[in-house]
Amino acid sequence: MSSENPTVDVRSGEEIDMAAIDAVLKDAVPGLTGKAIVTQYASGASNLTYALDYPERRLVLRRPPFGDKPKSGHDMNREYSVMSALKGHVPVPATLYYTKDTSIIGTEFYVMDRSEGHLIHTEIPTDWNWSATEGRQLCENFFQSLVDLHKVDYQAVGLGEFGKPKGYVERQILGWNRRFEKSWTDDIEKFEDVQQWLVDNMPASERGAAVIHGDYRIDNCILKVDDPTQIEAILDWEISALGDPMMDLGNTLAYWVQADDPDLMKFTVRQPSMAPGMMTRQEILDFYVERTGADASGFQFYYVYGLWRLAVIIQQIYARYHRGQTDNPRFKEFGAMTAALGNLARYKIKTGTL
Repeated sequence: MSSENPTVDVRSGEEIDMAAIDAVLKDAVPGLTGKAIVTQYASGASNLTYALDYPERRLVLRRPPFGDKPKSGHDMNREYSVMSALKGHVPVPATLYYTKDTSIIGTEFYVMDRSEGHLIHTEIPTDWNWSATEGRQLCENFFQSLVDLHKVDYQAVGLGEFGKPKGYVERQILGWNRRFEKSWTDDIEKFEDVQQWLVDNMPASERGAAVIHGDYRIDNCILKVDDPTQIEAILDWEISALGDPMMDLGNTLAYWVQADDPDLMKFTVRQPSMAPGMMTRQEILDFYVERTGADASGFQFYYVYGLWRLAVIIQQIYARYHRGQTDNPRFKEFGAMTAALGNLARYKIKTGTL
């Protein structure tokens, strides 16, 4: 099983004007020479990511998807700004260039150095010959990086204006409910009971403020070349913000499918969370509380929120496919994923379990 991050020929309809990009990059990046070979990363379902392989430097370009987009869902400047500020505090790629000038390729975009290492998805590569010991070490390192992120003094690193942490929980609940309404398609249930439960069960007060990633998964990390239990770089900061860190943990655990979960949950597996040595969601919550001193009472709300938010993200992508704005065949089954996550949120509300 490959642990590379494969690229493919640029998909039809998703081409970029490399001549225009090359011109601005050679002004912005000292010493950049030659002609780039352009390919597209096969992974990723939201923002589009391209490899720009120059003779002596490997770069990555990110841009929003084509077609209609949620107003705040594909903010390139957000990704670029937060990675630039966090460099040296948590593992992130080296950022090089951002522009909001849409005259270059028709949209904003940014460019960063490629972080070399392993990108893995649903399973640990068999040729690594890992035992539960290595799986546990990767799991702990992965969640320690989340702890480290939440401990960053966002004022000190220049992110004081990055967002408005006060009222973050309410904005997220109401905002994701609105996004679902806008992206709803008539072949998907509305899950009005789940939406209302989240409104009715919002905590009376928030539990601090931190830089939160919003999409924290192992498959959004590059693992070190010589020791893949270690994190080389955390990617995909497009929905990062300032807010209640428990919301971020809830999002992360919504992605965390464990080995003893029912098949309904395994339908959404995106990372090797079921590998030997990986912690359960409860163990992760305990680990996080031990390392941060956070108050974990009422965590069920944050977990259900994470499940519902993930359902909405998937539905937004599916809606573009359903409406003919993208013909990427990977998105055909995303409607079924939306339904599975909505029903899972409903089940967790009923059972009160992680």
